Amino acid sequence: MAKSRSLVIGISALVLAVILSVIFVLRDSTQLVSAKEAEHLFLNAEITQVQSDGEYVYFNADNKHYRVYADSLSPRIWSWNFSVVAKKTHFISDILGEIGIVIVLFLGLVVLLQAIRLMFFKPSPTSKKPEISRDIESLPVTESSAPYVPMASAVRFKDVAGISEVKEELLEIIDYLKNPKHYEDLGIALPKGVLLIGPPGVGKTMIAKAVAGEAGVPFFYQSGSSFVQIYVGMGAKRVRELFMRAKAKAPSIIFIDEIDAVGKARGNTRSDEREATLNQLLTEMDGFEDSSGVIVIAATNKIEVLDEALLRSGRFDRRIYVDLPNLSEREHILELYLKGKRHELDIQEIARLCVGFSGAALSALVNESALNALRRKSPIIQKEDILATKDKVLVGKKKALSLSEKEKEILALYQSAKALSAYWLEVDFDKIGLVNESFRQVDKELVSKQELMSKIKVALAGNIAVQLVYQQTFSNAKDDIAQAKEIATQMCEQYGMAQRLLGDTSDVAHILEEAQKEMQDFITNSKAALLKIAKALLMRERLSKEEIKEIYENVHL
Repeated sequence: MAKSRSLVIGISALVLAVILSVIFVLRDSTQLVSAKEAEHLFLNAEITQVQSDGEYVYFNADNKHYRVYADSLSPRIWSWNFSVVAKKTHFISDILGEIGIVIVLFLGLVVLLQAIRLMFFKPSPTSKKPEISRDIESLPVTESSAPYVPMASAVRFKDVAGISEVKEELLEIIDYLKNPKHYEDLGIALPKGVLLIGPPGVGKTMIAKAVAGEAGVPFFYQSGSSFVQIYVGMGAKRVRELFMRAKAKAPSIIFIDEIDAVGKARGNTRSDEREATLNQLLTEMDGFEDSSGVIVIAATNKIEVLDEALLRSGRFDRRIYVDLPNLSEREHILELYLKGKRHELDIQEIARLCVGFSGAALSALVNESALNALRRKSPIIQKEDILATKDKVLVGKKKALSLSEKEKEILALYQSAKALSAYWLEVDFDKIGLVNESFRQVDKELVSKQELMSKIKVALAGNIAVQLVYQQTFSNAKDDIAQAKEIATQMCEQYGMAQRLLGDTSDVAHILEEAQKEMQDFITNSKAALLKIAKALLMRERLSKEEIKEIYENVHL
């Protein structure tokens, strides 16, 4: 059997070698030139032989072989001093022309493959050809695809405290995942992507798990950094496999944590692997069919670094801001984490002590307090345990997160002055918080001089109010003063909004002094309303624009 196989292989190799040799000998090795180039050679080179087969004119010049289309040559060439003879054609060479060579190569390859098959594969008369499943579950488990295993989330909204506003935003998503046909029948398309934006530790991952748990659908979790690979193409392959498996399990949820690791804006810094991965992610998100039933939820605390294409309509249509919990939300979170633990704590009092704590920080605080009670050999968590571990939990955090009562009062007055002036000057904002991060203004593409002046006044209002009440200023005004200076400088140097077209530092100072004088008059006349707003902010830690309007109007009735 082995000898016969060797014989077949030898004969096949010999036949293939003969075919290749014939092709090599009979192939047309002449160089095709244009009529102009041929005339130049006829005039300047030594022509030794000229032949024609009707279609081409073949000639030798300087020991090189050329050919030119006969119809393209000028008639005057034939009057020159050389003779043309008819070129003899070979039947075999004609057969091995443009199409013949391809056919011969194909036949030789077939013979060679047949020989290899006989040598390495033993036919089995009883074996059946296996069927290839098109289901995604038949994909081989490789290093890149093994992690893409769906999870059945057991987390519910009742397990996640302090997300009442976020919950309302996500109820439609949950209902769609539960009843997709109801929405499809009505022709309603829900957002393809939901982007959760917020500082670390506010519970973005828990929120995504709760959505999957409430909807009862498979949950695919991936970190953005897991898509970033060394070799170009591996990250894109991971993205492709993740979405294929999610579609196979639809309706389902894909959650990408820290998406900024893979979705950073493309710029001058070149990274072929990261850009290929991002392009694949963009394609997968934009290529969903309405009936696919796959919802993408992503989380980030750096929305400003994300690529614009990732944020456009049709990808992450819905953006949900997850803020640090306020007083009532911190109470609910503490109640949840203290459940099942013995304690003698006034939860509302502890919540007041934890201004600026995230949900994760509160969880760590309760756990560390329980460990401290254990070290004291006490079975009950007491206030002294909270106070002993509060600073430990906040190691590495900003100092503003640990506030004394006096600091809270100053911050409340400072933020209230900014909010009141923003309301009065019609500067758009969402809400005001006791910590600076909760104050958000809405930017516009085209801004007038009056609007820029209003922004400067809002930035200066807090410092003016604190100076009016406490007869001194504090360092918390640093960022706002820098912002006011920056806007005034842009007005003078870039926008031509100063008294002179080419403004200088004196024009910047004039704008700032004018804004400060107007705000001093406004804050002085609105002191009663300002103090009431500050008191309400100190109690609630967060006020909406409507609540500020209500307090102001009640004072000025």
